[in-house]
Amino acid sequence: MSSHTPVQSLAGRVAVVTGASSGIGEATAEKLAALGAKVAVLARRADRLDDLVTRIRKDGGTALAIVVDVTDAAAVRAAAERVEAELGTADLLFNNAGVMLPAPVEGLATDQWQQQIDLNIGGLMNVIGAFTTQLVAAAAERGVADLINTSSIAAQNIFPTFAVYSASKAYVSHLSRHLRAELGAKHVRVSAIEPGIVGTELQDHVTDAGVQQWLADSQETMEWLTPQDVAETIGFLAALPPRANLQQVTIMPTGQPS
Repeated sequence: MSSHTPVQSLAGRVAVVTGASSGIGEATAEKLAALGAKVAVLARRADRLDDLVTRIRKDGGTALAIVVDVTDAAAVRAAAERVEAELGTADLLFNNAGVMLPAPVEGLATDQWQQQIDLNIGGLMNVIGAFTTQLVAAAAERGVADLINTSSIAAQNIFPTFAVYSASKAYVSHLSRHLRAELGAKHVRVSAIEPGIVGTELQDHVTDAGVQQWLADSQETMEWLTPQDVAETIGFLAALPPRANLQQVTIMPTGQPS
């Protein structure tokens, strides 16, 4: 094997990535495909997914684009059926779709509160509901499956004006610990990844001026993580021996204190 050929440590695996049209999801889909997994990429933006699939195929990988809004439970179930029919039983789920809309609670941005709850909690549960049966079946057959949920350092730490977002991510981390207790005995590894600040589209959706200023200032004082940094970590988690499960991984910019 030449030094330029990456080890296909995920060969034979079937991965599903939600929120795959940009940021961490997009980078992780490319990484998992490069490691040899067949990858189903799920998101709402068809054009972005098509571009991603084209890139993955050009690099010799296998990818399937499914346009879906994860807040639509029936659509997610239909997507799960398509994955199984076209790629095989999913044994790696990166449950990553999410949105961050911080604002002072006194601003009463109730529509933004609901949006974060619907996507970060409701959407996450729709995906778990649609794919858990496949993960358990795949683990029984192949000896391992992975459910990796995108949480945030905000699940543990206090960020004023981020209350609803942070609470939604605390849900993700605590849920992951519980699911791990249920599914670990069935060889399904459950992990929560908790990044610090990562340069993605997430920041572009922020409407609060105070938070926008805080983000701009933080970019001046430290180098943010890239989506590729998180993708490398997901690839590492999934390639561990089946007996080993990194249940909670915090990845921070070196310069971010908390």
